Amino acid sequence: MDRNKGDYYIEVSHVSKRFGNTQVLKDVSLNCESGKIYGLVGHNGSGKTVLFKILCGFLSCEEGTVKVNGKVMGKEKDMLTEAGIIIEDPGFLRTWSGYHNLEFLYTLRNKKNKAYLYAVMEKVGLNPGMIRPVEKYSLGMRQRLAIAQAIMEDPGILILDEPMNGLDKKGVEEIRALLLKMKEENKLIILASHNREDIQILCDEVYEMEEGRLRKLCG
Repeated sequence: MDRNKGDYYIEVSHVSKRFGNTQVLKDVSLNCESGKIYGLVGHNGSGKTVLFKILCGFLSCEEGTVKVNGKVMGKEKDMLTEAGIIIEDPGFLRTWSGYHNLEFLYTLRNKKNKAYLYAVMEKVGLNPGMIRPVEKYSLGMRQRLAIAQAIMEDPGILILDEPMNGLDKKGVEEIRALLLKMKEENKLIILASHNREDIQILCDEVYEMEEGRLRKLCG
C-alpha cells in the first residue's frame, strides 16, 4: 500500500494476552491507517481495554506483534508517544482548574502557548477562563477535559475508550463533529463505544470483541 509522509498505520498481528490462567486476548489481528475511524464494540471484560493498552505500550503481549509505522512495540518502540489517549479515568490534579491541568501537561514538553490551549478547550466546549477546580466538574465536563488533553498536541493517532462517556446529547453531537473533522485531517482514530449510534455515525470499519477474539462486522 502507498503511504504518504505523515501517515500512520498500525498492524496488530496474532496478538494474545494472559493474566495468570485467564486468556483475555486470543489471536487478535487488526490493520488501521490514517484517515479512518475504527470502532470496537463488545461487552465489559471482552478485552477491548486490554487491546488498547497493548497498542499504547502500557502492556506487553505474550504472542504476536504490534507495529506502528513498521516499528515493533516493546522492541523498537516502548510507548505510543504520537497518540492522544483516553483509557479509563485520566489522572487530573483535582484542585486545579481545567486550564491549569492542560497547561501543566503541555509545559512538561517545554511548550507554552496560552492562546492555543484556550482554543483547544473551546474546541471541546469548555470555558478556558473558568476557575472552578476539576474536582467540582461534572462527569461530562471531565470527559471534555480528557478529550482536550488527548488532542492538545495534535497527535496523528487517537486511541479513545468510551470517549462519549458522561456527555449530554449536545456534547455527544459536538464531539462526534470534532472526531469527523479530525478524520478529515488524516488522523488515525480507534474508539470503543457501547453506543451503537456513535459507531454507525463515526466508523469506517467496525469490529466486535467477544471473549478475547476480534471479528470484523462491517467496513
